Amino acid sequence: MKIKSIEIFPLKIRQGPVYLGSSSGLRKDSDYYVRPEYRSIYSRNLETLLVKITTECGIYGWGEALAPVAPEVTGEIIDKLFTPFLIGQDARNIDVIWSKLYDSMRERGYFSGFMVDAITAVDVALWDILGKSVQLPVYQLLGGAYRDRIPAYVSGIPKDTREERIKLALEWKAKGFNAIKLHLGYGVREDAEIAAYMREALGSSFRLMIDVHWSYTVPEAIQLGRKLEKLDIEFLEAPTAPEDIDGTAEVSRALDMAVATGEAKRTRYQFKDRLMKRACDILQPDLGRVGITEMKKIATMAEAFNTPIAPHLSVGLGVCIAASIHSSANIPNFLILEYQPTVMEVANKLLKQPLVCENGFYELPEGPGLGVEIDEDQLRSMMNR
Repeated sequence: MKIKSIEIFPLKIRQGPVYLGSSSGLRKDSDYYVRPEYRSIYSRNLETLLVKITTECGIYGWGEALAPVAPEVTGEIIDKLFTPFLIGQDARNIDVIWSKLYDSMRERGYFSGFMVDAITAVDVALWDILGKSVQLPVYQLLGGAYRDRIPAYVSGIPKDTREERIKLALEWKAKGFNAIKLHLGYGVREDAEIAAYMREALGSSFRLMIDVHWSYTVPEAIQLGRKLEKLDIEFLEAPTAPEDIDGTAEVSRALDMAVATGEAKRTRYQFKDRLMKRACDILQPDLGRVGITEMKKIATMAEAFNTPIAPHLSVGLGVCIAASIHSSANIPNFLILEYQPTVMEVANKLLKQPLVCENGFYELPEGPGLGVEIDEDQLRSMMNR
């Protein structure tokens, strides 16, 4: 089961509406822009990094790293730094390979960001290979499935007016979904107003979550949280800057509602710090950043703190989504998985058999490994556009 070759596929897919529905500040001469309300660089494309690892016996696996901007950077790390080490390694030595890749740049200070994203793409592909080699799905290799249907929430209502937001939310409710996360961060008063009319429109039993994208100071986050508590909002996500562990812990202690965080973090070491300080009530690791191996370790560690896992899932396409579903099936302290409808639509164009999320649940992919197969003709076609 020695690794024979590694192929890199950075993708930038033009797909109409910009992620989350905003294009303010978009320059015509650039794919990238800073979204003012969230301060982060966004792309007008859907961008990701796919990796195909093939063994000498012909078994191959697909991996994916969350790469919403500049996927070629992650690809270069794999091509230039990882490939010389990986060729000839036994693909079944997944944990060993993860640790050696992580160690290889530790003293350089690259124990986060693009470096760990690149490890993630390799890690997911190796799990796919292992599953195919023994003809078992990844969730079985992880120890089995606690659930065969994965509860999901709709992420985002990308509309500008009250009427449009309510209309779209009610359409999702009519399709059988009972949970939506609103992407806010427009100011305490406006966020509270939007949450109030959405609660009124959707009813008291509908699950509502709020993501404010690290927009607030500690006092502002507490002020907003107290307003949201009156509306029975399930959790407040990313209330303060991701580096501010103590600030997030202060918000969490001040509120009765749950505080969620974690999408920007990549390893068990970063999540350990937050667990030790009780800096949140729900952890949100993104499999496209942490990989299958590290997701398992993070979830197990969180279980010891009685902390649930609600995996983040943004612009990862088919491989990342499938891996997230497999991991979610296996996590005992699992809460709910994010669902991005427009991303899922594009992801399924790359797959020979589509992934399914209907009536508020993801269906667990069947078949060995990740249970999905990339249409390589379609993939190469998308890369050449």
